[in-house]
Amino acid sequence: MRPQEMVERALELSRSDDCVVIADETSTANLRFAGNTLTTNGVARSARLTVISIAGSGVGVVSRAAVRDEQIADVVEAADAAARDAAPAEDARELAAGDGGGAGWDDPVEPTTIEVFRGFAPALGDAFAAAEAGGRRLYGFAEHTLTTTFLGSSRGLRLRHDQPTGRLELNAKSPDMTRSAWTGVATRDFSDVDVAALDARLDQRLAWAKNRVELPAGRYETLLPPTAVADLLIYMYWSAGARDAADGRSVFSKPGGGTRIGESLSGTPLRLYSDPAAPGIECAPFVVAHASSREESVFDNGLPVGRTEWISDGRLAALRQTRHSAELTGQPFTPGVDNLVMEGPSGGRSLDDMIASTRRGLLLTCLWYIREVDPQTLLLTGLTRDGVYLVEDGEVVGEVNNFRFNESPVDLLGRLTEVGGSVHTLPREWSDYFTRTVMPPIRVPDFNMSTVSQAS
Repeated sequence: MRPQEMVERALELSRSDDCVVIADETSTANLRFAGNTLTTNGVARSARLTVISIAGSGVGVVSRAAVRDEQIADVVEAADAAARDAAPAEDARELAAGDGGGAGWDDPVEPTTIEVFRGFAPALGDAFAAAEAGGRRLYGFAEHTLTTTFLGSSRGLRLRHDQPTGRLELNAKSPDMTRSAWTGVATRDFSDVDVAALDARLDQRLAWAKNRVELPAGRYETLLPPTAVADLLIYMYWSAGARDAADGRSVFSKPGGGTRIGESLSGTPLRLYSDPAAPGIECAPFVVAHASSREESVFDNGLPVGRTEWISDGRLAALRQTRHSAELTGQPFTPGVDNLVMEGPSGGRSLDDMIASTRRGLLLTCLWYIREVDPQTLLLTGLTRDGVYLVEDGEVVGEVNNFRFNESPVDLLGRLTEVGGSVHTLPREWSDYFTRTVMPPIRVPDFNMSTVSQAS
């Protein structure tokens, strides 16, 4: 049975007052390589059916993978029973209505295949040859996923979204394995991936690392590349729930009650926004909520999602809102969106230009093992990885030791002194969960490298 037919069948079987059914079909293709050699490749497919039953204002949610046709009734029955036994949901609202037959609803699912790498694989082979000739080893993987989501409801809603997600991670090492450099990119279909340029960047970084400089912990002027900025701001975005802010539980809570919406977070007129139609990082233009939480509600499923400015001209403009939290806070309904863009003033410079104007500072490659220390300030800790470089008089003069950092992305926004030009980037730490980002490099005058790390 096709996924859209499973949705129709589940809706037909439900005996609850209302029902929402979500069917996700996912296909994945990947290449993995090590030591300048392709090691494995493969494809996989998976499916998940989620039934959300509503009895009065009670909700029952049952989600199962690889549901066979004859098992649909069992899933629906379990969800209906859970809804009947559930306490009233505080976020209960009228479901979105539709007239059936949404765009592409009846079209077949076209899975991704290994053919997505047709143009990319030869370029990767050329990069292997160049790396071998240059005395370095390339390691990493390329992965492409296509998830098709069908969302139907007892109110006539029929919506479909096809989401391609691709990423490439490249790690280069010297033959003696003492020097390491990383880069990565996000893509929709691998047609825009310039492997030669990425390999050249890695070659440059390994050359920088031939000179080693030991530095103590401390606060340093630091250039954060777009990937590191993405990792920090994604965590901030995930922490920007309106309900937590209104309840006094987050960095976005106003002392004495309420939220900080309207307050200035940065003297730089930067913008942070999400837009389902943003070129190259398009995502679902409607709410897809498999379960309710403080940041999303199953009752909002299918509602349209548009462009939302989270920070406008340096001021906090919105927090992630369900319809329920929007009523509590008196703010518009602004659900989460699966992409994130940060932009500074027009004319922002490239990272290379920012390096050239640096008298003395550090240049990061990426961050990893990011963890929260204090939700009230959103203080995060983590480690640098695969290259921290010392810049003097506009030139990179060598690689320095790794550090543990302690910083709040909210506090950083108020201290940064330069925002470069925004580019598509791949977050290193969160690439398994959130890949659609456009971020600038930034300059921070006093980034807190709290301790020296032995991580390599």
